[in-house]
Amino acid sequence: MNGKPGARDAKPFATDRRNVLRLAGAATAFVLGGWPVAAQDADVTAVDELKPGQYVWYPERAPEGFVAVIVSLPDQRCYVYRNGVRVGVSTCSTGKAGFSTPVGVFTILQKDATHHSSIYDGASMPFTERLTWSGVALHAGGLPGYPSSHGCVHLPLAFAKLLFGITHYGTPVIIADSHSQPVDVLHPGLVLPADATAAIRKDDPKNPNGTPDTAAAPDPMQDAVAMIISGADKQLTVIKDGAVVFTSPVTIRDPHTPLGNVVYVLKNVGGEVSWTALSFEGNGATGGKSASAIDRITVAPAANQQLAKLLVPGSTLFVTELSATPDTRSPKNFVILSQVVS
Repeated sequence: MNGKPGARDAKPFATDRRNVLRLAGAATAFVLGGWPVAAQDADVTAVDELKPGQYVWYPERAPEGFVAVIVSLPDQRCYVYRNGVRVGVSTCSTGKAGFSTPVGVFTILQKDATHHSSIYDGASMPFTERLTWSGVALHAGGLPGYPSSHGCVHLPLAFAKLLFGITHYGTPVIIADSHSQPVDVLHPGLVLPADATAAIRKDDPKNPNGTPDTAAAPDPMQDAVAMIISGADKQLTVIKDGAVVFTSPVTIRDPHTPLGNVVYVLKNVGGEVSWTALSFEGNGATGGKSASAIDRITVAPAANQQLAKLLVPGSTLFVTELSATPDTRSPKNFVILSQVVS
């Protein structure tokens, strides 16, 4: 990095630039999310001043937990969150005119540290993390400071390697027009019944000394499920290992009020089961209200019993007011485009 403020070794924390609270004078007397407002402001400046190819990376803020990635098309930034805490931001380059990067919710389908393109004359694409089977991926690539790719999300080589090291198959990647800072939703909502919560806590194995037994814990790569709730379709779809496990009708309270778009990632920290929620804008739908969207949805008791057997930390729930029929999803895995991309 070049050593300027905002380079890789910058330390202060930041929320999304659209939501940060800017206070003067007595700012240090206030704390948001455990980080002083003044420090947040400093990090917002650092992120705003990143030059093409630069990034910030703070893994110590959340050493463990489930990762979610947001790519902001207007900002040409890639934001990385772990357990709802932002641990990294990088400049990126998305699709140029005629090769636009699709907006939507994706999961990582495949990882290849030494991938070469089968389309573009064997071009090297280090640390590829595939998002669609049609060719959209995160990978190291050119970063001129504006959209320049053929639809992929280009990242700095060093950042792509760091990101590759903390993601897994099924990690949610949101490509959006804008997004909010993640929030914890402690109330499980009507989608996560009490018996499911108890089962998740029970599946948090301990060693004889009381510490977490990570070797016996559920493996999100194999055990996590992806759930989609569509306000337009009034339906829940549950996907595991690339296949639809079951569907169920849902009831939405106050159905004439849009749900917006919200992605929830289930986590279990010290026996406390909760969701980390990220709202975003895309494909004509606004960001939803993270804390309330999930509480407006009721799932049939039979579906809740099935969820109780399937849900593990790392599972994702996408709530959208848009249709989520099969023609809006790419085949094999949980990829929600929210519109058909030609």
